[in-house]
This record gives sequence, structure tokens and C-alpha cells, in this order.
Amino acid sequence: MRAAVVDRYGPPEAVVVREVPRPVPGADEVLVRVAVAAVDSGDARIRAARFPAGFAPLARPALGLRGPRRSVLGNAFSGTVAAVGAGVGDFSPGDEVCGMPGATRMGAHAEYLTVPAARLARKPAQVSHEQAAGLLFGATAALWFLRDRTRVHPGQSVLVNGASGAVGTSAVQLAKLLGATVTGVTSTRNAALVTGLGADRIIDHTRTDLATITDRFDVVLDAVGTLTRASGRRLLADGGVLVLAAPSLWDTVLARGDVVAGSAPERAEDFEHLLGLVARGELTVVIDEVLDLDQIATAHRRVDSGHKVGSVLVQM
Repeated sequence: MRAAVVDRYGPPEAVVVREVPRPVPGADEVLVRVAVAAVDSGDARIRAARFPAGFAPLARPALGLRGPRRSVLGNAFSGTVAAVGAGVGDFSPGDEVCGMPGATRMGAHAEYLTVPAARLARKPAQVSHEQAAGLLFGATAALWFLRDRTRVHPGQSVLVNGASGAVGTSAVQLAKLLGATVTGVTSTRNAALVTGLGADRIIDHTRTDLATITDRFDVVLDAVGTLTRASGRRLLADGGVLVLAAPSLWDTVLARGDVVAGSAPERAEDFEHLLGLVARGELTVVIDEVLDLDQIATAHRRVDSGHKVGSVLVQM
């Protein structure tokens, strides 16, 4: 099968498409023929060994010293079941599914991958493969932080910093669905998009420094890693909570009380909930562009640019 392989850390050109053996599912695994996969910020960070401040000494021994041990990246996908392991009873060949194999496993940038059955959800017919693959990375994080960690509820105010990215576009919409008043921080060119997703107000970061605003918020979600514990706390109302979705090691270790940091779990029940929202037209999946697998380096360059809107996808 064809797959995008990263043998050594480096620039986008370090990703090369070549033939690799097709994986065989274990007893509790499903072999999926991938239709579409996301190329997200996690893929780009691993490819380039570019980690949030302080994490590099920990990440390299864990992921690989000179190149990723899991040389085929990709952690959000949609496709069709090709085969199932002997212990799998919930899925059958031909089922349309989507999921996330996990950041330590990956493998979605390939024509086939094996996934534990517990990490899969059925794709509704009303949701395209592109929507399903583009949904999972950002929306699972936004759902976890807003619904589960900060318990956003009607009447609260939420600031989303990085409102046009994969996490941010989902966070704006989910905060609105939870009843909050939403302020999105984005650039001039993306202001109309973020307003269309439901933001009640826009702060244009190209014109206004967040350090200068006097507004205070019940929840501040930093989706892009430009706030710290100190700068984010200055934006909080009394009793407010700061969420750092891309924190430094120091901010992660010291996150407590009014600061939440770290990564979100990847749970099939959350996939199903989010897919249901998309199927009912309550959640829009924002897609920057869809490229062929042979254009995987271009996809990585787009992510590296910092200007993508929503998700970048590759189709097999």
C-alpha cells in the first residue's frame, strides 16, 4: 500500500510517499481502508520535532531520537472497514467509520491502517468522509475543554483565542451550543468566517493586543499557544477558568485551580456525539483544503504557515 513516511525529523519535504506493507489487524482491531485523513498541528510538530516549550527533552526519547518511531503519521481519519480481527463483533467489512488511533500509534496517512475497535465510530450517511476526518482532531479537544473540564453553561462569556483553527472553529460553535456568549480572536481575513460560526464579537489580533483589552471572561480558551498562565489569567473574570490547549511544559506542570492544561482524551462516545451534531446541521466542519496523498508535503507546509482555516485534509 502507499503511505506518507517520515524517516527523519525535518521540513515538509521530509515526508515521502512510498510503498509499505499493508498492516494486519489483531484480535481486537479493525483494518480500515482510509478515504480521507487530517494533517494537523500534532502531525506537523512531530514531523519537525517542534514541540511546545520544554517538551523536547521528553518528546524525543518517547517518539524517537532522530525520527519518529511511528514513521507514518496521521491521527484522524475516515474510511471503510476492510477486515476485522477475530474478537471484533461491532464492525463488519463495508461499514463506514472514522476515528483516532492515538498519538502514540498514528498511521492514518496511508491507504490502510489498523485501529482498536474501541477507537472507532460509525460515520453517519449524512456526514461525508471529509467532514468526519476534519472534525475529530479539533472538535474532540474543544468538547473536552468546554463541556467536561470547564462546564460552560448558559449566561457565561467565553473567549476563544485562535478562533479560525481546527480547535477554534469547533470551540466557537460548541460554546454557543452550550449557551455562552462568545468572543473570537482571529485575523481580519477570518473575521467573517468566525462571526458566521456564531461568535458574538471579534477581536482582531492584527490590530488589538489582548494585553490591552479590559473585558474579562468566564472561560478563556487558548487554542494556539500564545497565552501563558500569567497573560491568560489577566483576562479572567472572578471565578473564571483559563484553558491552555497548547501549553509549555512549565505551564502544564503548574496548571491547577483556575488553569486547565494538557491534551484531551479521544473517546468513541465523543466522536459519536460530535458526528450527530454535524449530521443534524448543528455543527459545521471548516475545511481549509483537500489534497491528494502525493501532495502531503504541501499539506504540511500549509499547517506550518500558521494561516490554515479549520482542517487540512489528504485523500487517498
